[in-house]
Amino acid sequence: MRISNHNLSVDIAPLGAELQSVMTPDGREWLWNGDPDWWTGRAPLLFPVVGKSPGGEVTIAGRPYPMQPHGFARRTVFEIVAEHQDRATLMLKPSAETRRSFPFEFFLSVTYALDRAVLVATVEVGNLDATDMPFGFGFHPAFLWPLPGGEGQPHIVRLGNGGEPRYQLLDGDGLILPEAHDSPFVKGEMAPEPRQFEHDALLFPFGIGSAVSFGVEDGPTVALASTNLPNFGIWQKPGAPYLCLEPWHGMAARAGGSRAIEDRPGTVVLPPNGTARFELRMTFTPAGG
Repeated sequence: MRISNHNLSVDIAPLGAELQSVMTPDGREWLWNGDPDWWTGRAPLLFPVVGKSPGGEVTIAGRPYPMQPHGFARRTVFEIVAEHQDRATLMLKPSAETRRSFPFEFFLSVTYALDRAVLVATVEVGNLDATDMPFGFGFHPAFLWPLPGGEGQPHIVRLGNGGEPRYQLLDGDGLILPEAHDSPFVKGEMAPEPRQFEHDALLFPFGIGSAVSFGVEDGPTVALASTNLPNFGIWQKPGAPYLCLEPWHGMAARAGGSRAIEDRPGTVVLPPNGTARFELRMTFTPAGG
C-alpha cells in the first residue's frame, strides 16, 4: 500500500507492517532497499521482544517458549484496518502461531501518517488478557548511507541532548555483555564508521534522549523524534550502504542472565486492559531543503 502527500511517498507492506520505501518528490529514495546480499530488512517492527534470547527461548510465568530474534511481528501479516491518501493503520492480533511463542491475548496497532515532510509512526500495544503481559517493542529503520544527495560527504549522528552516553556490546550469541564502554559521541556528535560495527550493534541502554539526527552538515538529513522509547541501538552490517537508528523500549537478554522476558532490560509490563503507546516522527530534509 502507498500513502503520499506533496512531500513524501511511502510504501508499506502488510507483512510486518514494514516500511518499504520513503521517497521525496525529487524521486530519491531514503530507505534501505532490503538487498539480501547485505540484509533483507528495511524497517521492521520488533515485538514482543527486541533482540535475541538465550538459546532462542524465553520463559513466561516460568514456562519456556520459542522466540525468534526480534520477535514474530516482523514475519507476520497485519490486517489493514484503515487506508487513506496520507495515512494507514494496520493491526496484528493473536493467532495459533503467535500463541506458540507468546501466550497472551493482545493487539498491536501501527498507524503511519504524513504531516508535510514528517512521517509519523504511532504504535499501540494492548493487553486483552487477564494477567500482566511483559513485552518489548522497537523500531528498526535502516536509512541509506550515504543519504540521497550526500554522496561523498561525511555523515554525522547528532543527539538533541548533546549527550555522551556509554554503550554496550553483544556477545557471539547476540546477548548483552555487561561492560559499559566510553561513549562514541563527543558533545552529542558521532561520525559513524563501519569498523564500529565489527561486533554488531552499539547498544545504548539510556542517555540517547528523544531526538537523534543523521545527515550531512547543511545537506540531506533525517531527524528522529521518539516518545516512550528510552533504549537505542545503532547498527550497520560493516560496509553496507545503510545505517539503522533504532529507538526501543526493551532490549536483548543479558549474557548469562535470565530467560524470563520480564528480566530483560527495558521490558514493559502491561496490566490487564492496559495500553502502551510509542511514537516515532521521522523528518526528511533533502539536500538544499
